[in-house]
Amino acid sequence: MSSRSGVVVALGISQTLAWGSTYYLPAILAVPMARDLGLATGTVFAAFSSALVVSAVLGPAVGRRIDRFGGRDVLAASSLVFALGLVLLGLADGAKLLWAGWLVIGVGMGMGLYESAFSTLAGLYGREARGPITGITLLAGFASTVCWPITGWLNAEFGWQNACFTWAAIHLLLGLPLNRLLIPFGIQPPAPRGETATDEEANSTWLPMALLAFVFAVTWFVSTAMAAHLPWLLQIAGLSPAAAIAAAALVGPAQVAARLLEFSLLQRFHPLLSAKLAVVAHPIGALGVMTLGAPLATLFVLLHGAGNGILTIAKGTLPLAIFGPHGYGLRQGVLMVPARFGQAMAPLAFALLIERFGTQALLFSSALGLAALVALLVLQTHALKEAT
Repeated sequence: MSSRSGVVVALGISQTLAWGSTYYLPAILAVPMARDLGLATGTVFAAFSSALVVSAVLGPAVGRRIDRFGGRDVLAASSLVFALGLVLLGLADGAKLLWAGWLVIGVGMGMGLYESAFSTLAGLYGREARGPITGITLLAGFASTVCWPITGWLNAEFGWQNACFTWAAIHLLLGLPLNRLLIPFGIQPPAPRGETATDEEANSTWLPMALLAFVFAVTWFVSTAMAAHLPWLLQIAGLSPAAAIAAAALVGPAQVAARLLEFSLLQRFHPLLSAKLAVVAHPIGALGVMTLGAPLATLFVLLHGAGNGILTIAKGTLPLAIFGPHGYGLRQGVLMVPARFGQAMAPLAFALLIERFGTQALLFSSALGLAALVALLVLQTHALKEAT
C-alpha cells in the first residue's frame, strides 16, 4: 500500500473501533446495564448524552491543538482515554461510576472521533484530503455492522462488564498502535503572506460558518433520531417487528453504497452538490412513508441511509473546500458544537414527537432537511458572490 493508503486504512480501522465501542455501545448494553445496576434505562442514555455534551465542549480546543501540532498524538491519547472510560463502565456498581465512565468516554469522543481524524488528514494532505476523508468513512461506515454483533456476543457470553473490559483492551492493543505508529506527523505550513486573510475577509466567514453549523446540527439531529427510533417508526408504519429490524439494517449498506458513489463519481464535483443531494434524500423517503406507509418503508430506509452516508463525508469536505486547510481543526471543532448538542437532544425529543404524531413526526425531520437545503443554497450563493 502507498503511504496515503496505509494512513487511510489505519484511521479507518481505528475509527471503526472508536465509534463501535462508544457511540454504538448503548444500543446493545443500555438495557443490561440498567437492569444490573438497578437504574432506569433512561439514566444510561442520559449519561451517554452527557458524553456527547462533553465532546462538544472539548471540540474547539482539540481542533486548535491538531492545527498546531498534528493529530497523531491526540488520536493516540484518545485510545488511552477510551480505554479508561470503558474500564470505569465495567467497574460500575451504581450510578456514580456509570456517569464517571461516560464522562471520560465523552472526553475521548472529543479527541478521537471523525472531527479529529478529518483534521489530521487535512494537516497531512491539505486540500487533497477529500479522498482520504471519504476513504476512512467507507471503512468506519461498518462500525455498527461489525461492532454490534461483537458487543452482543460478548454480553451474552460474558456479561456487559466484560464486554466493556474487552473493548478497553482492544483500544490498547489495536487502536493505540494504529494511531501512534501508523499515522505520520503532519501539519499544514503557514499560509504565504499574500494569502493571509485581512480583517475584512476574516469577518466575512461568519455567514458560511453559521450556515454550515446549522446544516451540521440539523442533519446530526435527524441522523441520531433515526438511529435511535427507526425500527419503532417502521413498525408504526405497518411493518412487523422482524421486518422493521430487517429494513432498518439496510441503513448501513446504503451508507456505504452512497460513499462509494461519492468516492467514484461525485468527487469530481464540488462537495456542495453532494451535500444538497444528501439533505433532500430523507424528506423524499419520508414523504413516501407518510403517504403510503409500509410499501415504501424500505425505499425510505435506503434514501435516508444514502443521504446520511454522504453527509458524514460532507461534514469533513465542505469546510475544507470552502475555507481551506489552514485552521481546519479549530473550524471543525466549532462547527460540531451545535451538532453534538443536537445529537444529545435527539433521542428524547424525537421519541416525544413519535408518541404524539406517529409517522407524521417525519414532517419535523423532513422540514429540518429542507431547511438544511435552503442553508446550502444560501451558502452557494454567498460563495459565488465572494468569488466575483
